[in-house]
Amino acid sequence: MLPQEKLKNLIDRHLKLERKLSSGEIDKKKIAEISKEYSDLNEIIKQVKEYLNYEKETEDLKNIINDKSSDAEMKEFAINELESLKNNYVLNEKKLKLFLLPKDLADSKNAIIEIRAGTGGLEASLFASDLYKMYEKVCQKKKWNIEIISISKSDAGGLKEVIALIKGKSIYSLLKYESGVHRVQRVPDTETQGRVHTSAATVAVLPEAEDLDIKLDDKDLRIDVFRSSGPGGQSVNTTDSAVRITHIPTGIVVSQQDEKSQIRNKEKGLKILKSRIYDFERQKIDQERSKDRKSKIGSGDRSERIRTYNFPQGRVTDHRINLTLHKLEEFMEGEIFDEMIESLILQAQEDQLNKIN
Repeated sequence: MLPQEKLKNLIDRHLKLERKLSSGEIDKKKIAEISKEYSDLNEIIKQVKEYLNYEKETEDLKNIINDKSSDAEMKEFAINELESLKNNYVLNEKKLKLFLLPKDLADSKNAIIEIRAGTGGLEASLFASDLYKMYEKVCQKKKWNIEIISISKSDAGGLKEVIALIKGKSIYSLLKYESGVHRVQRVPDTETQGRVHTSAATVAVLPEAEDLDIKLDDKDLRIDVFRSSGPGGQSVNTTDSAVRITHIPTGIVVSQQDEKSQIRNKEKGLKILKSRIYDFERQKIDQERSKDRKSKIGSGDRSERIRTYNFPQGRVTDHRINLTLHKLEEFMEGEIFDEMIESLILQAQEDQLNKIN
């Protein structure tokens, strides 16, 4: 049974926020934060009240059923109501447990997505490009804004690496399960004998760090400038506009050379660096918390194989939740991406619930 005191506190908090919002005397800086909290509570408050009233309502209905003076119609109504009440109680309890689970503070943030070609040569770079196009289509359908920070193309027209910022509502909460190794099985265009090749690309999804999350001290940074280079190593710029930033305490290194301006490259590099440091710190905390227990959907480890895209059989399989969708074409078009994500979120929530039960 859920803690009654905690649930009563939710009702009190909901009323307090309601009064604050209706008073019109809120600091403009805090109005968005308060409105968000009130909106979140609003979605659950009905279930809270029903859950707290369950015992009293159950007792009232049992009294009607056991009362000899109750007519048959009234008893039948009470029996049906009691069954409905029990079913609602189970559903409400699960919903409230999920609501009371510790929140990932990064869930509401934008996300930086990094896609890199892995094993498989040119075919891996083509697959990295296909993955990026898939995420682009998901963004278009969801009306998220995607902005390339850095891109490195391969000779075959694929991508060696692409880093992009995705902006919208609670992006990180929806994309964080994409981190890991994505494997593809298909017949490359260059394959003359029709053999299926296997190659891979790695995806890393980081919450976009804000200035409040990470403060960078100049003494902790080593900044080197160099000349931008294109495919084959030839110089594409006559000035030292490319920037390499090293965060000395963590050893994290970011190189940025997409812009012609050294200042712009430095700005972009620092944005990526902050997010990588923020993610590094979060991973350290998560590892400490879960030394003895690993969730089924994994830890976001970049080296973990999470998904296989099998083109000859037209299927995509997520290995963490053993889910196979025989709609690979639609998946690559961003059509059924939600189906996969919702299953991953449900499994993650189930894992968390099992830890507290």
